[in-house]
Amino acid sequence: MLGTPGLLKGVATGAMVVVDGRRGRVIINPSAATLDEYTNLRESLHRAQRQLVRLRRLPAVTRDGVQISLNANVELPRELDLVRQAGAAGIGLLRSEFLFMNREDLPDEDEQYMALREVVEAMDGRPVTIRTLDVGCDKLAYSLEGHMSTGANPALGLRAIRLSLKLPKLLETQLAAILRAGAHGPVRVLLPMISTPSEVRQVREMMGSVARRLKRRHVKIADPLPPLGAMIETPGAALSADALAVVSDFFAIGTNDLTMYALAIDRGDEQVAHLYNPLHPAVLRLIQFSIEAGLRAGIGVSICGEVAGDARFTPLLLGLGARDLSMASANIGRIKQRIRAIDITEAARRARVIMEQSDAGRIATLLDDFNAFA
Repeated sequence: MLGTPGLLKGVATGAMVVVDGRRGRVIINPSAATLDEYTNLRESLHRAQRQLVRLRRLPAVTRDGVQISLNANVELPRELDLVRQAGAAGIGLLRSEFLFMNREDLPDEDEQYMALREVVEAMDGRPVTIRTLDVGCDKLAYSLEGHMSTGANPALGLRAIRLSLKLPKLLETQLAAILRAGAHGPVRVLLPMISTPSEVRQVREMMGSVARRLKRRHVKIADPLPPLGAMIETPGAALSADALAVVSDFFAIGTNDLTMYALAIDRGDEQVAHLYNPLHPAVLRLIQFSIEAGLRAGIGVSICGEVAGDARFTPLLLGLGARDLSMASANIGRIKQRIRAIDITEAARRARVIMEQSDAGRIATLLDDFNAFA
């Protein structure tokens, strides 16, 4: 359990504990009435989940006929069964860190290729968006410790694409594995923590060089080369989204980090975590600016942060123009159910009203009011 320091000091071995993840409560030694309440709640949640399973084969389409793509975020290959069961349109974010974690050595090209090929083939023709290595800050890889500095603020240090560009052989190996896996099904390459167009250009040039090298070796690769996308997860990237759209084939907006950087709040610190608010006007304007920049450039824009998997935010994201959401597989049914009850015109109208507000509390009220009646 997170954000509850000292909790276990007051819990005896064998004590009954109720963890209410929806309300952020931990109840120790609940009364008989409280236990009955939560037992009934659990049963109702199971019934609701069974109802959502029936939506698996239905399209994620709004009441007025707008198709929305619902994709899955995947951390480990063992999650693939859940992705298929949820009826995901594809994998919108495959975190490649699983290849590098909990080991002393670096995976070579063949090992990465085999692991990625397994994922691509398992998706049976549905697209897989593979994010290049995103370590640093709170995500550490023993095999790279010698290359990573421990600055005063790791979140602002050498991580993600910065680390990959500093170690070009590392990135070249990963790109080669992705290109080879792309011969077995559609893939896209997603670059984390992009700040400038030059970073995207560098990777595109590197990908072209790697592709030529593989072709000279008569190795089968993706043809044409995979789309190359930029993650929008810093205010700088969002505010320069117009320029990034010129060099990118698609955007993926990472709302978790975008909120953290925009508000200068570490949500892992319980002393300030309550200030972490994706409905802050500054965060919403960064999201809006990024979506609109992508739409103007004619490139796809996906939302892959936690708000994508929260039905409370669905009408606002759709109203702002998002048509591609990526989330944990377990949330796909719930989001699809919400989408099928939404009218895009009404959602867009409410989004315009929300974007005129300057107070996060007022924004929350307007959004919750819309969800209550639409």
